[in-house]
Amino acid sequence: MTAPAVPRRPLIRANTDHGPRRQSPAKKSNGLEEENWELRHGWEDQYNSNEYLSLLSSAFYMYYTDKRHETGGNPKDEDNSPPPQEWRMRDRLKTVSAALAVCLNIGVDPPDVVKTNPTAKLECWIDPSSPTTAPTKTMEQICKKLQEQYETLSIRTRYKQYLDPSVDETKKFCTSLRRNAKDERVLFHYNGHGVPLPTQSGEIWVFNKNYTQYIPVSLYDLQLWLGAPSLYVYDCSHAGNIIHNFDRFVEKHEAENLEARQRDPNAQLQIYNDNIQLAACGKSESLPTNPDLPADLFTCCLTTPIEIALRFFFLENQIPSEITLKDLKRVPGRLQERRTPLGELNWIFTAITDTIAWNILPRALFKKLFRQDLMVAALFRNFLLSERIMRANHCHPMSSPALPETHNHPLWQSWDLALEMVLSQLPAMLASEDGNGQYEYQHSNFFSEQLTAFEVYLSQGAPERKAPDQLPIVLQVLLSQVHRLRALILLSRFLDLGPWAVNLALSIGIFPYVLKLLQSAAQELKPVMIFIWARILAVDRTCQTDLLKDNGYQYFVTVLHPQSGIPVGNASEHRAMSAFIVAMFCRGFHQGQVVCLSPDLIEACLNHLKDGENPLLRQWSCLCISTLWADFPDAKWAGIRALAHQRLCEMALDPVPEVRAAALHALTSFIGIPDLTEQVAQIEESIASTILVMTSDGNSMVRKELLVFFSTFVKRYENKFLVVAYEEMAEERENLLHPVSDVKSNMSSSSRQEKHTPNGNVSRTSRQRVSKNSVQGSMWKHLLIMSVDPHPETAQNASTVIDYVHGKLLDSALGPQAQSIIDDIVRLTRRPALSRPPSTAPLSKLTQTSTSTLNPTPTKSEGYLSLSMKRTASVAASLKHLAFGSPSSVENTHPPLPPSRNVTSGASQQQQSHQRQPSQLRSRQPAEWSRPPDEHDHTSSSAAYQQANTPLPRGFEARDRKQSPEMPLRSGFFEWSIEVEHQHMISAYLAYCLTCNQYFREPQMKPNEPDEPGSDDYNSRLWRRVRNEQTLARTQPLKGIAGNSHWDVATGFFNNGSQPMKIFFHQFEEHLAVTDDRDGICIWNWKHSARLSRFSNGNPAGSKINEAKFINEDDQALLMTGSSDGVVKIFRNYESEKHVEMVSAFRALTDLVPSNKNAGLVFDWQQGQGKLLVAGDVKVIRVWNAATEICTNDIPARSGSCVTSLTSDQVAGNVFVAGFGDGVVRVFDQRLKPTSAMVKAWREHKQWITNVHMQRGGLRELVSGSRNGEVKLWDIRMDGPLRTIQASKDILRTLSVHEHAPVFATGSERHSVNFYNVNGTFLNNVEPYSRFLQHNRSTPIATTAFHPHRMMLACSALNNNHVNVFTCHDGPAGAPEG
Repeated sequence: MTAPAVPRRPLIRANTDHGPRRQSPAKKSNGLEEENWELRHGWEDQYNSNEYLSLLSSAFYMYYTDKRHETGGNPKDEDNSPPPQEWRMRDRLKTVSAALAVCLNIGVDPPDVVKTNPTAKLECWIDPSSPTTAPTKTMEQICKKLQEQYETLSIRTRYKQYLDPSVDETKKFCTSLRRNAKDERVLFHYNGHGVPLPTQSGEIWVFNKNYTQYIPVSLYDLQLWLGAPSLYVYDCSHAGNIIHNFDRFVEKHEAENLEARQRDPNAQLQIYNDNIQLAACGKSESLPTNPDLPADLFTCCLTTPIEIALRFFFLENQIPSEITLKDLKRVPGRLQERRTPLGELNWIFTAITDTIAWNILPRALFKKLFRQDLMVAALFRNFLLSERIMRANHCHPMSSPALPETHNHPLWQSWDLALEMVLSQLPAMLASEDGNGQYEYQHSNFFSEQLTAFEVYLSQGAPERKAPDQLPIVLQVLLSQVHRLRALILLSRFLDLGPWAVNLALSIGIFPYVLKLLQSAAQELKPVMIFIWARILAVDRTCQTDLLKDNGYQYFVTVLHPQSGIPVGNASEHRAMSAFIVAMFCRGFHQGQVVCLSPDLIEACLNHLKDGENPLLRQWSCLCISTLWADFPDAKWAGIRALAHQRLCEMALDPVPEVRAAALHALTSFIGIPDLTEQVAQIEESIASTILVMTSDGNSMVRKELLVFFSTFVKRYENKFLVVAYEEMAEERENLLHPVSDVKSNMSSSSRQEKHTPNGNVSRTSRQRVSKNSVQGSMWKHLLIMSVDPHPETAQNASTVIDYVHGKLLDSALGPQAQSIIDDIVRLTRRPALSRPPSTAPLSKLTQTSTSTLNPTPTKSEGYLSLSMKRTASVAASLKHLAFGSPSSVENTHPPLPPSRNVTSGASQQQQSHQRQPSQLRSRQPAEWSRPPDEHDHTSSSAAYQQANTPLPRGFEARDRKQSPEMPLRSGFFEWSIEVEHQHMISAYLAYCLTCNQYFREPQMKPNEPDEPGSDDYNSRLWRRVRNEQTLARTQPLKGIAGNSHWDVATGFFNNGSQPMKIFFHQFEEHLAVTDDRDGICIWNWKHSARLSRFSNGNPAGSKINEAKFINEDDQALLMTGSSDGVVKIFRNYESEKHVEMVSAFRALTDLVPSNKNAGLVFDWQQGQGKLLVAGDVKVIRVWNAATEICTNDIPARSGSCVTSLTSDQVAGNVFVAGFGDGVVRVFDQRLKPTSAMVKAWREHKQWITNVHMQRGGLRELVSGSRNGEVKLWDIRMDGPLRTIQASKDILRTLSVHEHAPVFATGSERHSVNFYNVNGTFLNNVEPYSRFLQHNRSTPIATTAFHPHRMMLACSALNNNHVNVFTCHDGPAGAPEG
């Protein structure tokens, strides 16, 4: 099965990257025999096959570029992230009571009002001047009709009519209104058509009891009676005067409240500052008197918007039909029925006014006016219409708070179109009602057109995160079953744009709709509803209570069951989203855990762990279980009954790192059942012992999550770990008192059961350890090993756990004894350090490179062994002993032992095996033949060597050692999982044909930025591809002449500043990487001889960088290094000293002895397969999968000698070749079982294999060179070499083979680089530059390297910091050898 963790960023391979390029016979080179371009090893037919050609044109994957590498597995810093927007209406109000004060005084015109003739008469669509009805009766009808009109806006509001009220009545009903409403909003509607105009100070007029006088009511009194919150509607001329003066009196009331509060802080005071006002016109404007319009035009706009809009449109436009004003009242339907003409108009009107307000008003003001109160929202929607209609009649309605101008918004044209469509069909509809035929109403296409406009917006990718104009319309469309599915699909695409889009949708009011839709049984809605809810919960986690209501969570729990049907082809992706939703629902919400607890849910999640195709489903199934049983013992016991802990432990070797980390997260949550019985302890210890294997995981995020589990386990069994730590320190002291060489004699004395310290204290031997063979003891050893992990964050977290335990130990009853042991260790560790030779680095340096340096005199809170103990002296020695072996010297260090093995005896056994000389295997050969050529080299590194900065992973923060460590460690994996998109998940909604990568917070339905045509990343990638193709096109024709030309044209020369030991070129960039004899890495631009950056690899002192390669060279390359301590590291931005970062670091060879002698670590990187072959001073060749970041294969080396070099077939990646220190070259095939993977062994070489290399292109030549200067060419089908070339009579120091040209170069002991073609023809030799005063032909060549494509070689000599670059001539070289 293909590993699902496939990195993203597909890039098409260059055709010539791995295979040969065929040329016509006319274009073949004449000088070099090409054997008809027949490939070596029988691969001619394979590389001409359709399978191979398809491989060349397939996606070229980038590795170590996933989100887990870009973020370091750390969630975003919450302090730097924008605060979540509050979309819920926490201060939602209701207009509970309304006073309708109508001052008409029918039959008597006010003194300051001059009416035209004819004039507007209708009040609430009733003519008060009708002679057939008494004025009193007419007044009652008008007030009743006004109440009915308001009830269409809010039926639950209590309305009270006041007809021509007096001052006393006004005061009485206002105070009663406030008293009954309490803290809710009240409505005061004032119709002043029968009273004088408001005064300049804003006073309104009412009557006296006998209706003989007009009595003014001041705003001060009105505010005093009504209080706040209140809503005022003024329908009268000069209404602007009221709004103009209103705030002045509010301020006066507030000042009085302030004085009252100063007199009595506990006084109950009325509030006055939460008021909303709507006025019909400005300060000096009169109401319209058009006889075709009602006299209360403003009130009609606010309460009957559809009827007045039809009338206004009819009057403003010439309708070519026989419709009259009376016919406008006969538009069929009801406002509440959206499928009727009148209801559809009302629906469209609501959508348009909401959208206009959304687009024009500030978000806070929109929320207050259109989402806080249903009555206020309805009135303000209608107020937008009044502004349009009143302005057309020379009035300018006013409001407080004031609104921007909306009368000229483009959407009003859509409203006019909707009105025209209804009026155009009105005659036919009226005729049908009268029985003259049948007519089917043609519905408006307004909503479908607006959805199309919204789709266009989404297709443009939301430029500059501009809010879409149509979002409120989409909200309204959800009310319709006809357009609902399409609207939900578009809404899901909008939410996919990111958290900002989710916040916008929530603020517009989408949440109640999608919550209500959870009650729908429509199967076609399930996929999109799951996606929408996943997006919402990824941004806002406060919806748990809402999901609990009406059992909304069951919608997603049901989907999780394997038997549930989802109408899409990728049901597992939607189940993964459902698992995420259930996990978010249960997280930190006990009620959610209780209602979700069922054996069926746990079993469903466990079944999904078997889904090998969808890693996201496995990941979130683990996290769903984790949140379900976190701090919930009942759920943990349900998990025990389902054997959930065992199933989760099986995920330790899952091919996807995120799944492994999720399983650890779930197991960490499992630890901690309050009743710690023997059964519980046994289960928890079995879990711990099972996952100890994950300490060697190649992914730092998994190791960090493992440390969270360890810290939780340590906290749980703290006392046991105190004993373990004490015994480890005691054993360390014993090992220092009796070094490894004395262990055997010490153990042979059976009578010796006790040992005395220099202080006279008695300690037990390791045979008497209480913690021997315990889970706690094994875990403690692994913690000590992980405290020197190559990844800084992992090492820091492990050190934090150790700090905590040792701090507790010193505070416990064992504290005095522990302090005594510490003092002894400090003294014993310092003593031999004085006699160490200067060339041997103390083991304490090993920690200093991977952990932060402590103060020489740390306080108790600074180090994990406080008081007199220093980390570099005592604990570091203990760590190194447990991790690598004896602390006596670097040469005597040893690899970590299995937890169950005795440390002392294991160290003795490893030392015995380490003392075996390679000459025992081939005893007739001189011993030096099986030793590296550079064994006796002494580099003349300057004492002024400057240590460069060591790159750190992104998001790493050093722990403040002044603060005491806290346990357990906090995991950020769950938060990180929410933020990232998971590469492997493809969502395709069956009904909508949307292809989308999943996950939750980041956009998924659109291509990634590098894959989006037109984006900067895409253009950069396209440019790099064109550049790569041009490089190949220029260099491939040079292969023929390269094998017949001199290679002595000096084209580059620069001073590296330190001794170059390894040199390698980038395939396409002008980058040359140089590693020195310590841990420094320099990146040069070879074309301009300019240094781009310099940084430290951070490997321990006494070790060196053995190998380095560029990976992902077709795109943005990363730098991979391997050092002799067995560690592989990957860096990004290596060319920038300021921005270089560590991407990943792991111990590829756990049993490797850190040393700068012998082979150390060698590796070969297979870009096409994403595999890393690692070997060295160990007995196996380890295969690491870069996509899964785990070791997939351990192939026995079948030799007692070390592996000195590795090379492999870069296309299929199945065959690789290893050179050994005893001169044997072995061929391995990964397709076979590890025990039988070795398919051939060539023993023609008798000495150390300097290098073995298989060409990436060309004829795929396999070339090997040994210490004695022999170079042999091989074919894996043959038992012997194809050709043997004596390339040097001296010791062969280096061998480099060009990837495509038939040329190789050797570096000799005598300061010479010799060039040969593969036929054995000597081309020329060059001598690297050396300083005049130090020119010495006996100076050996330190390193050579060909450019992968260009005809170029870089080289450097020993004890010289300079790098030389040579290229070949265009013409053929001479034959004679120099």
